[in-house]
Amino acid sequence: MQFHHHGYVSGDPRVQDAVGTGVDRPVELPDEMDVLIVGSGPAGMLLSAQLSQFPGITTRIIERRDGRLVLGQADGIQPRSVETFQAFGFAERIVAEAYNIAYMNFWGPDPENPGNIIRTARTEDYAFKISEFPHLIVNQARVLDYFAEAAAHGPGRIVPDYAIEFLGLTVHEHGDHPVEVRVRHTAGPRAGEERTVRATYVVGSDGARSGVREAIGRAHVGRFAAHAWGVMDVLVNTDFPDWRTKCAINSEAGNILHIPREGGYLCRMYIDLGEVAEDDHHKVRQTPIEEVIRRANAILHPYTLDVKQVAWHSVYEVGHRVTDRFDDAGDGRSPHVFLTGDACHTHSAKAGQGMNVSMQDGFNLGWKLGHVLTGLAPASLLDTYSAERQPVAQQLIDFDREWSSLMARKPEEISDPQELATFYLGTAEFPSGFMTQYGPSEIVTDAAHQALAAGFPLGKRFKSVEVTRVCDGNVIHLGHHAKADGRWRLYAFADAPAAGESSALADWAEWLASPGSPLARFTRDGADVDAVFDVKAIYQQSFEGVDISRVPAAFLPKSGPLGLTDWEKVYAAGPDGWRSVDIFTEREVSRDGVVVVVRPDQYVSAVVPLTATGELAAFFEGCMLAQQAAARTG
Repeated sequence: MQFHHHGYVSGDPRVQDAVGTGVDRPVELPDEMDVLIVGSGPAGMLLSAQLSQFPGITTRIIERRDGRLVLGQADGIQPRSVETFQAFGFAERIVAEAYNIAYMNFWGPDPENPGNIIRTARTEDYAFKISEFPHLIVNQARVLDYFAEAAAHGPGRIVPDYAIEFLGLTVHEHGDHPVEVRVRHTAGPRAGEERTVRATYVVGSDGARSGVREAIGRAHVGRFAAHAWGVMDVLVNTDFPDWRTKCAINSEAGNILHIPREGGYLCRMYIDLGEVAEDDHHKVRQTPIEEVIRRANAILHPYTLDVKQVAWHSVYEVGHRVTDRFDDAGDGRSPHVFLTGDACHTHSAKAGQGMNVSMQDGFNLGWKLGHVLTGLAPASLLDTYSAERQPVAQQLIDFDREWSSLMARKPEEISDPQELATFYLGTAEFPSGFMTQYGPSEIVTDAAHQALAAGFPLGKRFKSVEVTRVCDGNVIHLGHHAKADGRWRLYAFADAPAAGESSALADWAEWLASPGSPLARFTRDGADVDAVFDVKAIYQQSFEGVDISRVPAAFLPKSGPLGLTDWEKVYAAGPDGWRSVDIFTEREVSRDGVVVVVRPDQYVSAVVPLTATGELAAFFEGCMLAQQAAARTG
């Protein structure tokens, strides 16, 4: 964590100084705003935390509830989400309180006594194999708390406007704030009062029954329900030996997905309630908790549950649906209303994807709104949101449909007891969140130079590797230094010569400091040189082989009102005593040098040779606006 560059900080460095709209932020919802977020779920709260880093933008988030979420809902946190938490500054804290999934065990009928269940497989969780981050279980309420803290502590000082519900909206053809929104107060002295506000952009993060989705005429496409599940968070005494291990349990009485929760005692159970009849009309949702517990005991036989407390429970029907488009664009008009999370994709909870995919919706959209509204990028950038996220949602639906079908099988339909375990491990990268790959667009180039950095696939998230920070010799993950601050990352991987010697990297650094480079063209006068682009150099030499006094000035920028040198942008990749392989080898990076461009949401946008400065300049000219005439700050 870097601080003090704006002056000595004696308090919590995670609390940034209020700037712009964060100074004397009005308590009441204003009549006009740049962004109105409807709903304080995972996507909405991440979005508010991201937009708090753009204090030149007026952002508000309304929530029908009169306070924070307390109980229930999602709990599975995939490694990609923990990676995202790292960018927002709270990964270590949430890992400390969460349940870490080390294994997933599988249970099925005992061949010699089919009325009983036995353990059929014990598998190491996939997170150990594919990421430096774990697979966690933690209540959605806590995830929202952490994002709320990040939003409130950011320069924009964003906090939810509770007890305000969305009623409807109209998008007008003209005006700085073309979206007219009707809202109503639901609690407090103004309860029942309706009013109209206006926004430049509206984001519907308001769940599966989204009023925003309905208001813009978008519709869920897909089958609603075929199977029902009861879910309960319980405190119990039991003789089931895997109570504190994640389990998929199949028996003659049905199926259970069993998930230990944070705290050492609480567990969540998804209990199979069977097929839903066409004429059920959602009556299954009225299944009493006593019946859910009875079925759980029947499935677990010969083991039993003595339920001491039910912290939360619900019954839901599995639905696999994707909205036909994730914004209101049409007839050549750029979008002004967006959908995120359950508002645009719904599925079962079995694959642990809902909260995770929803948060990536918010991460994808947040920086784009920030760049457009601060004049860094054209409005056309917002067209990429639906284009990128809708295919991801469809892939999720397809995966979840297969996983849910496997989970809901009857014993006689299972020929291989290891099949579910094999599928769980064989598809690990998808549920982890690492298979998302955005196609070519104005912010993702084609693969002409992909071979120069094969281990950083274009359109996929930047996969971190440990390097040595030259200024102090500390070993860190290169990607962990990238925060959710809305900046682009330029990772300049050096050619063979050492720092101070004539090299392609030195020539590239000289170009970067020239008036025609993206740094000059897309950074406002008076702003820090690294306000828009965070540039880092990775040398091939070991830590001892990089003389930081001979590193080009472009990699030692001066920032803040005091003009202090940032020493943390120069890294050594070469093997040391503790490491035999470096990032160049691990990620198949050309030793002739290459630049890897990473978007503010951590996805790789471009791979270009150090010598291809014209290509790099052209890429940014295609997705950013020159700043000489920029009207806003933020």
